[in-house]
Amino acid sequence: MSTFTNRVAFVTGGSRGIGRGVAKRLADEGAKIAIIDINEEALEEAKAYFSREGHDVLTKTANVTSREEVEAAMDEAHDTYGSIDILVNNAGVIRDNMLFKMTDDDWQTVMDVHLRGAFNATKAAQRYMVEQKYGRIVNISSTSALGNRGQANYSTAKAGLQGFTKTLSIELGKFGITANAVAPGFIETEMTKQTAARIGIPFEELVKASVAKIPVGRSGRAEDIANAVAFFADERSSFVSGQVIYVAGGPKA
Repeated sequence: MSTFTNRVAFVTGGSRGIGRGVAKRLADEGAKIAIIDINEEALEEAKAYFSREGHDVLTKTANVTSREEVEAAMDEAHDTYGSIDILVNNAGVIRDNMLFKMTDDDWQTVMDVHLRGAFNATKAAQRYMVEQKYGRIVNISSTSALGNRGQANYSTAKAGLQGFTKTLSIELGKFGITANAVAPGFIETEMTKQTAARIGIPFEELVKASVAKIPVGRSGRAEDIANAVAFFADERSSFVSGQVIYVAGGPKA
């Protein structure tokens, strides 16, 4: 029997990048997967991808900032698969800029997607987890939570997710629910390609500069984050809660 056989995982922003990597790892280990995303085209591509991999994945277009849309998707996933056992709050956006150039919309969009989105999904999922006395909540933070030039909004949101994680672990622990966070370092995704475009350099140059600062001498991949998420999502990690693990190829960003 695989690690996540008979478990149901709900992944926000799971159509590509880290989210898709996490969903694939859990599916490969036997979980039934539900994915929500705001990008319909990417969602269709993800559905086709998982089909080719032999996985039956429920995909729904939903905006994590909408409580109604998230609750409807969560309810459908529960009705389809019978439970909600694992929640991965992965949905995210960047609106990078130096503070003096950052607009109100740049700030609010990032807060809404990362923090309101995690709040909406967690509140919807915990109803089922509390009732069944079991759950695994994994929030995707970032090494940017430690501070990063040009990311006052993103850094704040990712640090906020760590506080959210620790509070969830305190409130929900008595129901057999753990809450932990994974904080990726430099991972090669569409988001980091956007960062290269923002600062006006080729992506390959950004990768090279980033790798030069990483002790293990390579950039991260989506599967590196998926490995950490799988640990926190495992039934056997029941005595690990309220923790943040930095997956960054070294002790700090």
